[in-house]
Amino acid sequence: MKFSIIAAVDDHLGIGKNNDLPWHLKADFKNFVAVTVGSGNNAVIMGSNTWRSLPRKFRPLKDRLNVVLNQDVNLELPAGVLLFTSLDQALASLATKNLTEVFVIGGARLYATAIEHPDCVKLYLTRILATFDCDVYFPALPDRFKLVSETEVQSEGDLKFKFLVYQTNPS
Repeated sequence: MKFSIIAAVDDHLGIGKNNDLPWHLKADFKNFVAVTVGSGNNAVIMGSNTWRSLPRKFRPLKDRLNVVLNQDVNLELPAGVLLFTSLDQALASLATKNLTEVFVIGGARLYATAIEHPDCVKLYLTRILATFDCDVYFPALPDRFKLVSETEVQSEGDLKFKFLVYQTNPS
C-alpha cells in the first residue's frame, strides 16, 4: 500500500522536544488537517508517543482513520482506533479498506522506518526556517525523493516557514 509522510522540521531536521512540538504555527496545523483529511477516506499512522502527545480533545484525529503502532497489543485506545505492532502489519490491513490516502504522522522512530519503506512515495514537509532545541529528529531524505513543489516563505509571528512536497519518480 502506497503512503506518504507528513512532518514539520526545523533547519536541523528537529521535530520535537519532550514529546511536544517546540513551535506552534497555526498555518502548519491548518495544512496538516487539509492534507491528511483531503477529500476524506484517509488514514493516519502514528507511534504511541505521538498518539499520547495529541491533546485529549483531539484524540482520535477526526475525519481520518487513526492507526497507532505499539508493541503492547493491550494498549487501550478508543473505539475505532486501530492498533498494530508494525508499519507493515498496519499497511497490509489498510490495503483492504479502500482508503484514498495513508499518512505517517510520527514520531521519529516511525519516520525513520517509513522513509526507507519502498511504498513511501511522497513527503509533505513544513520547513521551519529556524533552529530549535530538539531531542528528536526527522531522518535525512533519501536521494529517491525529489522536490516537486515549494511555497514562498511565509511568516507567523517571528517564525518563517514554507511548505515542501517531495515525491519518488515525479512525473
